[in-house]
Amino acid sequence: MTPDNQATVAGSEDPELDEFAQQIADSVSSFLLALRAIAREPDDARAISLLLLEISQVLLTGARLGVQHDFTPPGEYQPDVGPEADVEEMRLRLADMLGDLDTYSFVFDPYVPEVVASQLSDDLTSIATDLENGLRHYRSGHVDEALWWWQFSYVSSWGNLAGAALKALLSVIAHDRLDVDNESELEQIEAAEAVLEQ
Repeated sequence: MTPDNQATVAGSEDPELDEFAQQIADSVSSFLLALRAIAREPDDARAISLLLLEISQVLLTGARLGVQHDFTPPGEYQPDVGPEADVEEMRLRLADMLGDLDTYSFVFDPYVPEVVASQLSDDLTSIATDLENGLRHYRSGHVDEALWWWQFSYVSSWGNLAGAALKALLSVIAHDRLDVDNESELEQIEAAEAVLEQ
């Protein structure tokens, strides 16, 4: 993925837009750095919690993009900002870390309720690829192109994937915390049932 020490971004003629773009770029950079670090996290339970946190935060970034007016790219074709980052190693690390939890199901479009099977590792790296592409445009000085790409890919792709991943991760944490047999509670239920049977 793109290193942080790239060239300074040229400003547009709209200081508010520049500030907004900088905030989005900072959030995207933070997510990409965190995702790489989480893929190397030795504690699987901690990694799940951190993934939930990072996906929640990047979804807020996406929502901020989604409520803006439609950004328009300056040209018909995207400028060349070099090859996409190689995320295969990170995808494999995430798949290994998630193990049996990697595969999950979700409804891609609630208005066309078809259940889709997917892998968290694939979806997380797909999100990272979309975000990193916009970040390369931003760091190359193409602020309008970056905002257009982040917004377009949020609405068309990574926003939906991030929402599904969030729900899957929350489900893992909920099962871990709530599916616990409480022995004293079971004993009380058994005692109450015994009384009722008398």
